[in-house]
Formats: sequence, structure tokens, C-alpha cells
Amino acid sequence: MTTFEAWYYGKRRPQRDARRVLVAMLGYSIDQLWSEGPDGVDPVPAPPRTPVALHTDHTDLGMDLTDMKRVGAMAARRARDFVLGAERDRVGDEAIGFLDDEVGRLVAAFPRVPLSDIWEDLASAQDDSFRLLESGRLRPTQLRDLNFKATVLSFLMAKGSNDMGDPKTAMVQARVALACANDAEHPGLIALVNGLKSLIAYWADQPEDALHFARQGQAHASALHGTVGLWALGLEARAAALLGDSESVLAANRAAEARRAQVVPDDLDTLGGLLTYPLAKQLYYTVESEVLLGNGGERLSAQAARAVRGFSDPDAPDWAFGDLAGAQCNHALTYLYAGDLDGAAAVIRPVLDLPSPLRNNGIVLSAARVRQALSIGPARDAILARELREEIALYEPRRPSLPR
Repeated sequence: MTTFEAWYYGKRRPQRDARRVLVAMLGYSIDQLWSEGPDGVDPVPAPPRTPVALHTDHTDLGMDLTDMKRVGAMAARRARDFVLGAERDRVGDEAIGFLDDEVGRLVAAFPRVPLSDIWEDLASAQDDSFRLLESGRLRPTQLRDLNFKATVLSFLMAKGSNDMGDPKTAMVQARVALACANDAEHPGLIALVNGLKSLIAYWADQPEDALHFARQGQAHASALHGTVGLWALGLEARAAALLGDSESVLAANRAAEARRAQVVPDDLDTLGGLLTYPLAKQLYYTVESEVLLGNGGERLSAQAARAVRGFSDPDAPDWAFGDLAGAQCNHALTYLYAGDLDGAAAVIRPVLDLPSPLRNNGIVLSAARVRQALSIGPARDAILARELREEIALYEPRRPSLPR
């Protein structure tokens, strides 16, 4: 074998498209071309391929089903972009319809899948809404509708940034969402975004700001009958608990309990996802406000178990992996406050076993509260307590799966 041949045969096989070209040009199969033959013996040419075979056999064309779907999705995206920008005098109903579909899909998916699965689509949809708003081609009714959609998309972008532990970016998006909500003249959206600002401040350990924004949200929702006002009360109770204000916690939780019976679902509740506040989530927030005050006991433990059961069915429309994990962490705290280390270890185990892409900032911080509770009390020196503390200390993922 010559030096060239030794180099040639030592290289890995070319990619699929290159193989097809070599086979067509030289008349040999790829196995014949990429194997060392005896000296002086020419390989047997492969049977010639007919034009029919080249056009009917997708395997020979080097495009599998995944590639074909990818090309189809790219073509659909290009076609959609064409419709979004095609009508120069005004935005057509089809352009609005595309955005409608995407908003509905993303709202439904957000609490159910890893953020990395939808982040690019979410950013793209937000950009589409801004481009349409900036076009100057909208009828008055379309302008309000598009501001509604831009608010929802910016709300989800803010929540996503907060889930990644980036409260500064999250607050920028929340302010954009509030501007769009004001332009949409939608009190429910205004209340919702103020609630989001409270949530961002809460996880950033800024309880005074969290309480302020929650009460702003409640003020905007005072005349509304959907669940957004209930969410504002739950946020108020949690923020007050961080401040140690037990009277405000009790008042907010009682007000929310009384208001639940008066709820009439509105357009935000119809969209669902993070835009509605189901009973299981209300129970989760109520328990969290209590455990933040250091409360425990059988009554609260039973309430925490109810909250966990409320998120036990992943097929339920209101299911959210983050709310389930938060409820499980609170349940573990009620066990620890009662001195039941084994019970706490059992209920937090599903949280510790969550795949890395699902461990958002709120879940990580909720687990950290359990770790802190494991460091105090009579069980702190137990082997199980030490093992759990060590596991939780390593819990926060270094995750490229959550894009920054």
C-alpha cells in the first residue's frame, strides 16, 4: 500500500451526502471504496442506480424522517414570516391567528416542560408580537389584542428569566409586560404583571418589594372576579411571612379563602397555565406562608399533603412541575417541624430526583429551605439528616439546559 493509500484508508468515512456523490461518480459501493483490497485487484463496480431509484428511495437521498421534519418546520416558519409581513397596508387575520396559536401553545406548555424546550420559541413569538406592534399597520381592535398577546409573552419571558435565577432580566421583561398591559387597557393583565413582579422580588429575597407589588396587584384586581386577585392575596401572604408579619399572613389567607367561593373564570383563567390560580396552588401558597413563619402541626401537615395531592395528576390541566415540587418541599418542612425526619425524607425524595432541566430557581431555593431546617432541631446530627443536607447542597445544577 502506498503512503497516500495508508492515509486515505485511515480516515473516517465521509458524511452521507459525500458518500452518495462518490458512489455515483466512481461506480463502487462505499464499503468497496473505504476498505483495503488486495494488491493488483480492482474492486467490482456496484450496480448502477437508475434515476427512478434516486428519486423514490429517501434513504438513498440521505434524508431521514427527522431531517425531513426539520426542513418542513423551517419551511413553515419561513411561510409564517411571509404572512406576518406580506400585507403592507394592514395586518391580516392570518397573521394574528399564527400568534394566537403560539400564545396558547406556550402558555399551556410553560409549567409542564423544561424551559429549554420552549425558550427559543417563546423569544421568537415575543419578537413577532413586537414587530407587528411596531409595523403601524394595525386596526384599533387588533392593537389591543396584540398588546394583550405581547403582555402574556413578556410575562412568560420574565418568569423564564426568574426561573433561571436572573431577577434583573426578569424585572426588565416584567416592566415591558406592564407597559403592554396598560396599552391593552386590561385590569386583569395589570394585576397579573404586578403579581409577577412580587414573585420576582420574593425569590430575590426582597420581601418589602414583594409585599408592595402584591398589594398593587390586589388593588388592580379588587373589582375582578377571576383568580388573579386570589393570586395577589397568596403572594401578599408569602411576602408578609418573610417579614414575620403573622397578622398580615392570616388576613390575606382568610381573604383568599372567602374570595374563592366568588370566583368567576375570566379570559386569563381560560388561557390557563400560569395565568390561572387553581385551588391546589392556593393551598400550596397558604402552607408556604405558614411554614415560613415556622408553623407546623398536624393541621398544617394535612393541608400540605392536600396541596401535594392536588398536583398528583400530571395530565390535569392545572398541573405544574414547579408547584408540585414547591408543595413537596413545604410538606417536608411540616414533618421536620414535627420532628419526623423519616417523613420529611420520604416527601422530598421526588424533588431531589427531579431531572436537572426541571430544577428551576424556585425549586432550588425551596429545597435549600429544607436543608436549613435539617441543620436545626434534635434530628440535625442524625446520619439521614447529614446525608440529605449534603445531597441538597449539591442540588443546584450547573445546567446548560437552562439557557441564559
